[in-house]
Amino acid sequence: MSSNPIDHYLRGLDEDRRLLLEGLRRQILAVVPGAEECISYRMPAFRVRGAIVAGFQVTTKGGSYYPFSGSTLKTLAPLVRVYSQTKGALHFSADRPLPASLVRKLVKSRLAEIEGRAKVASKTSGRTKAKRKTVER
Repeated sequence: MSSNPIDHYLRGLDEDRRLLLEGLRRQILAVVPGAEECISYRMPAFRVRGAIVAGFQVTTKGGSYYPFSGSTLKTLAPLVRVYSQTKGALHFSADRPLPASLVRKLVKSRLAEIEGRAKVASKTSGRTKAKRKTVER
């Protein structure tokens, strides 16, 4: 029996929803095959280099995709407007699942956002170290 937290989550679902979310899981892992599967905010999620890049959750009508970002859905607004959504989630159903091409764009957009933050943090960290050296002299 698998101890993977996402496997455990999916085992408790009815077959239709489980198949729908297993498909989304495969799509996410196709983009980030080395992602760590975990549970974050009580939902299946995928972590890359310490940051959550995507998550999903079962709903009464199907499922929700969570980019774990306040800007990913805004960035891809023209592509996601056909889906019901909230500020932080994209809702889908078995009748209208998220296509692999959209999932790829969602995950890559989130990865780019994380990479951009890392670059800013490293630049800021470098400036702080330079300031400290000046003050210490």
